[in-house]
Amino acid sequence: MYQVNVILDNLPAIRYTKKDGFMLRWTGYPVGVKVQDAYYVFNHLKFMVLVHKYEDNVARVMGTGDAAEVIPTIGNAGSNVPGYMVVGFEVVPCSFQHNADLLKNLNMYDKYPNPINCDPGMVAMAIKENEPLAFTYEVTFVESDIKWPSRWDAYLKMEGSKVHWFSILNSLMVITFLAGIVLVIFLRTVRRDLTRYEELDKEAQAQMNEELSGWKLVVGDVFRAPTNPSLLCVMVGDGVQILGMAVVTILFAALGFMSPASRGTLITGMLFFYMILGIAAGYVAVRLWRTILGGANKGWFSVAWRVACFFPGISFLILTTLNFLLWGSMSTGAIPFSLFVVLILLWFCISVPLTLVGGFFGARAPHIEYPVRTNQIPREIPAQKYPSWLLVLGAGTLPFGTLFIELFFIMSSIWMGRVYYVFGFLFIVLILLVVVCAEVSLVLTYMHLCVEDWRWWWKSFFASGSVAIYIFLYSVNYLIFDLKSLSGPVSATLYLGYSLFMVLAIMLATGTVGFLSSFWFVHYLFSSVKLD
Repeated sequence: MYQVNVILDNLPAIRYTKKDGFMLRWTGYPVGVKVQDAYYVFNHLKFMVLVHKYEDNVARVMGTGDAAEVIPTIGNAGSNVPGYMVVGFEVVPCSFQHNADLLKNLNMYDKYPNPINCDPGMVAMAIKENEPLAFTYEVTFVESDIKWPSRWDAYLKMEGSKVHWFSILNSLMVITFLAGIVLVIFLRTVRRDLTRYEELDKEAQAQMNEELSGWKLVVGDVFRAPTNPSLLCVMVGDGVQILGMAVVTILFAALGFMSPASRGTLITGMLFFYMILGIAAGYVAVRLWRTILGGANKGWFSVAWRVACFFPGISFLILTTLNFLLWGSMSTGAIPFSLFVVLILLWFCISVPLTLVGGFFGARAPHIEYPVRTNQIPREIPAQKYPSWLLVLGAGTLPFGTLFIELFFIMSSIWMGRVYYVFGFLFIVLILLVVVCAEVSLVLTYMHLCVEDWRWWWKSFFASGSVAIYIFLYSVNYLIFDLKSLSGPVSATLYLGYSLFMVLAIMLATGTVGFLSSFWFVHYLFSSVKLD
């Protein structure tokens, strides 16, 4: 499944294949093919270069300043006949058995004497040991109507937009269903309970206090600090950073700022926004930490420092391990050492200081006041019919349902060499995912409070964060069923390593959404209750 990517004038080579009457577009071409237990190499390439004649107006537009020399002219340097510009680059790979005798006297770039019949449906050049292998190519230039500004359209044509709309519709149904539940919770329980509660006189209130059921019983415990509060703050801070980066990057990509014509802008943009949003990560984490401590300032610096090192540190560990694997197998895909140094410098000279600055602002900002006081002695949690972690794990299926169709396209673009350019859809799916995560976590938190379980902090985080487990299982499934010919432990380890990295980021982002929505809900719920 190795793909060869060829670029001409910044355009990747595009290959058309027919399958079930559909035309499929691929960038690049495979190194070879396996037919009946024999391997054949594609050693002859038939390039078709689509060209478009320079038009006077384009020449004038492009002739601003130093670009005037760019326009080639045909013939002598002084002649005014305009040349052509490349507007398309197609490739047809063939497997062709060259004549060994003819090759003996030929050097590189020499012309092969006999005509080559290139039929993509036939394979001829089987790979055998110690047999010389010649690579040849032919080029045809075809004049085309495609104009220079629209030369990328062939790469970005929407394939199967119906599928994306179906996925969005599917997500909207899940969202409406959950929104209904949330609305019912707010209207039925909260509102009814509150009105009943405020209308009664003192005597009846005292009597009602005894028979209070559900969430009002845990009023003295609901804001009790969770176990490992600093880890929760760190994970929420990192989640805010990752989510912010995703939203901003995808928004810019959807608006067309990160076109595939400029290579690598997406990764650069992601890194840039991630570092800048360190401020938000530090601020949120430290403010949450102070809220849990009840306004005390102690230990904010260590929380901010941990935020700066938690996610980047784990990512760095994963990427370094994978890189050693790549170095070990002499791959050119390994990140060079110089780039490693640059990444470490970016991390410690830009990301860490910004996060600490954010933490400083978080330490200066007023902490969030709890609406109710917490009792000294924690209340006993009644025995549950079934373990609450089951609910938390099951909750991840709902966000996964909104995500999985888009996930397939993203996986294909990362691992199969397809162009992914439906960032508009991706942005909509991301917004829907955020809404679903918030709703799922809110409903689950309410369910826990109703059965008098006040330990909601971590559960609200993992209720939506558990979507990551399903995404990881999906990527394992994708490895087994879609990347069948991915052979060797190194390839599989690389794939799983990158998947793990992706899943960790998703868990932090979705978990943060869930936690923050639950925190707001609990705060709102108990601030509207008059309990003395």
